[in-house]
Amino acid sequence: MNGVETRTNYLNAEYGLLSWLLTRDHKRIAILYLVSVTIMFAIGGLFAAAVRLELLTPQGDLLAADTYNKMFSMHGIIMVFFFLLPAIPATLGNFLIPMMIGARDLAFPRINLLSWYLYVIGALFTLYAMVTGGVDTGWTFYTPFSTTASNTNVVPTAIGIFINGFSGILTGLNFIVTIHRMRAPGLTWFRLPLFVWAHYATSLIQVLGTPVLAITLVMVALERAFHFGIFDPAYGGDPLLFQHLFWFYSHPAVYIMILPAMGVISELVTCFSRKSIFGYSFVALSSVAIAVLGFLVWAHHMFVTGMSVYAAMIFSFISFGVAIPSAVKVFNWTATLYKGSISYSAPMLYALGFIGLFTIGGLTGLFLATLGVDVHVTDTYFVVAHFHYVMVGGTIMAYLGGLHFWWPKITGRLYPEIWARISAAIVFLGFNLTFFPQFILGYLGMPRRYHVYPDEFQVLNVLSTAGASILGVGYLLPFIYLGWSMRYGALAPANPWGATGLEWETPSPPPTENFETPPVVTRPAYAYDLEEVTVG
Repeated sequence: MNGVETRTNYLNAEYGLLSWLLTRDHKRIAILYLVSVTIMFAIGGLFAAAVRLELLTPQGDLLAADTYNKMFSMHGIIMVFFFLLPAIPATLGNFLIPMMIGARDLAFPRINLLSWYLYVIGALFTLYAMVTGGVDTGWTFYTPFSTTASNTNVVPTAIGIFINGFSGILTGLNFIVTIHRMRAPGLTWFRLPLFVWAHYATSLIQVLGTPVLAITLVMVALERAFHFGIFDPAYGGDPLLFQHLFWFYSHPAVYIMILPAMGVISELVTCFSRKSIFGYSFVALSSVAIAVLGFLVWAHHMFVTGMSVYAAMIFSFISFGVAIPSAVKVFNWTATLYKGSISYSAPMLYALGFIGLFTIGGLTGLFLATLGVDVHVTDTYFVVAHFHYVMVGGTIMAYLGGLHFWWPKITGRLYPEIWARISAAIVFLGFNLTFFPQFILGYLGMPRRYHVYPDEFQVLNVLSTAGASILGVGYLLPFIYLGWSMRYGALAPANPWGATGLEWETPSPPPTENFETPPVVTRPAYAYDLEEVTVG
């Protein structure tokens, strides 16, 4: 980083590998997470490429059925548990939350570092399980297949996810205590940036929901090893109990992924339209509403399991209800854009892409919440497409948008804007070409998780695979030009976007202590309408 070293900052305050591995600085820990989740994203992406290449032809002539099962299982496990869940909270959240609230660090810096080590240990455990035989249960570990029928590495993989779960719990606890106890003077709850509100709601889910998954995976291991008869009907267990427990965590887990993404989008939309966010209080409280309602809708994943019609109707009704706070956010972002002075910089392009993809994903979620339609499309590619539009399209677009937005603050360098805009366009086009045909495939009846299929589905699968190739290029480009910018990019000013927020009042990159003197907050968040915010 030539030229940046003239001023002491968190990057050059200490040198050597050990200074990073033993750091308690939230910003350095965020960088450690950034490197870790990028590696896991690349590994998960390679498994996805193998799956899409297999589906290029209907005969299943690239991978055997068993290998294909392992490929999509490992893709799902790595992407869900080791990329989508930690990507935004562990990287951007770790880096930004203390600065956004005017604090020097998180409340428990050592526990923050411990969280990263737990993530790495969990990831290594899971990768070891995968290279020594893999797992074929899908990322859902449905019983009784996972407890009795599968002869793959179910237990080691579950142990890796179990360890990683503690990383998320500790991070959530750290965020909650930090936001409650360490806000700068004058920073009331309703002056908090919406990014912080989103992470507060996410942390509640992490702390309350993740232990349920951890306990469930322990029960799977016990059942598999000692035949306890918890889930296996042959021993007096109930396989549906596993689905209830799994989805009680895993549906709220969707919001662990998408709520931080929504926080990022709120920051981007208000900055690049130069307006205060429309309906700030509604956007803030809708995050909490999503976190609470998310715990009440798990059984809409189980409409075809034989549950009672009356129970299904109740869960269908509540599932429609959780769409309301999500819609509040989309409507308020749209109202913020209305008559705004919009700048189509790369972060804003990603934000607009997020709104488009999340809207499609959210509306198709209403199809799946509808009993009759859900029965028709259950376990088809319609579900795959919906799932990816919300979780992958939404989370990754926001992650990339946020990474570009705060990249000058993180590294002290600017990236080539034209390449960033091209990349945002390629990602958006590639994503839609990959997953929109899958809505049609699912509607026409192609089941998910099959490695051979009738010839009539090939054209749509070829389109999907072609889209995946374009999407791969779109994901690779930021890796190249952001890496290039770390050495050759122009020096970044403290506030290159003219944004509001305490993090922009520190130099780029920030000093280890974040602020020379503790800041005092005297105005609401996003005060673009009150005074002119200058770039620099």
